[in-house]
Amino acid sequence: MSESETFEIQKVRDASRRIVRELGFMRPTVAGTDLPPSAVHAIIEIGSNERLTAGELGEILNLEKSSVSRMLRKLIDAGEVEERVSPNDARSKLLKLTARGEATLKAINRFGHGQVAAAFLHLSDEERRIVVAGLSAYAEALHRVRTEEG
Repeated sequence: MSESETFEIQKVRDASRRIVRELGFMRPTVAGTDLPPSAVHAIIEIGSNERLTAGELGEILNLEKSSVSRMLRKLIDAGEVEERVSPNDARSKLLKLTARGEATLKAINRFGHGQVAAAFLHLSDEERRIVVAGLSAYAEALHRVRTEEG
């Protein structure tokens, strides 16, 4: 590996840590909610997909089945999520946000939109385009690495 590649890798690692901290993921709760990061991400994914099972959610979030089960139980008990029987397979349960979960999702989306919009105020149009393209490409590359290893 060249010195230039090593430097670039270190810069990406540094930036990734800073992004995680600035977005609040080091706190016990995130996105202006009283929920941990994994639950916030679960609500976002469940709200984006009406035909999602717990197994599929675990794959998306890259979490172990037992962790997903515990998290979903807490979200169900809190009235954020409900399970319903799949019309295609009675053994399979689909996840759905409750009215409370929908309200939580709206609050999460408002919070996240506000964070990004505020940061964008400090960037030029060209810098915003670079950030959007770069982060999208980087996230996709990380996903490919994970799914190709699995």
